[in-house]
Amino acid sequence: MPARFSDERADFNPRSWLTRYRRNSIGYITKMLFFYHGMGIGLLLAGTAVVEQLVPGYEEPSVPRSLITVLVAGPIEETIFFGIPFYVFNSSHAVIVTGALWAALHIFNTPSIELASLAFGNWLFVVPSLFFSLRTWASGKGWFAVTVHSAWNGIFFAAGCGTGEFSCTAIEQDALFNAGSIALSGALIAGTCALYRWRRRKAKSEFNI
Repeated sequence: MPARFSDERADFNPRSWLTRYRRNSIGYITKMLFFYHGMGIGLLLAGTAVVEQLVPGYEEPSVPRSLITVLVAGPIEETIFFGIPFYVFNSSHAVIVTGALWAALHIFNTPSIELASLAFGNWLFVVPSLFFSLRTWASGKGWFAVTVHSAWNGIFFAAGCGTGEFSCTAIEQDALFNAGSIALSGALIAGTCALYRWRRRKAKSEFNI
């Protein structure tokens, strides 16, 4: 039994969090998804409780959302902060920098930049997700990171709408914004695919030298 889960134990070890997974099947990476996202949920719950004790009057912010914005966030954020840096620099250490910036930006998902209204819970939740995305791209499954990102956003959007946690709409009122968001996500995906092919050709040419 211990030998059966040796890969999982090795990948759960924080020492491996900047490396590719020991296996890259979809089933295996899904296990890593639940590991990192489960950790994120734990940090969210524990961290929010601590912040509520330390910051007087703190309340996790609630901002209006639209389905289109939460779905396009997957390809836009994954390519800008993970895929493109990884293929340009060919280094997980470069991606940890851009990924940390991505995580930090989530704390400002708030209508008011005040200590008592910063999105600490949102930030704590995505910190482990940083390593999931980094390692999934490094393992050659960037498309899975994009898909999971959008799907996860969609699930929370549906849950938030259903419970009335925030106001939500299907699309934004600005039609140009909607079209631009879709076009941008498509362009970023295309650009990332081009970088992926370029990186593969470069690796092959260096191997043949």
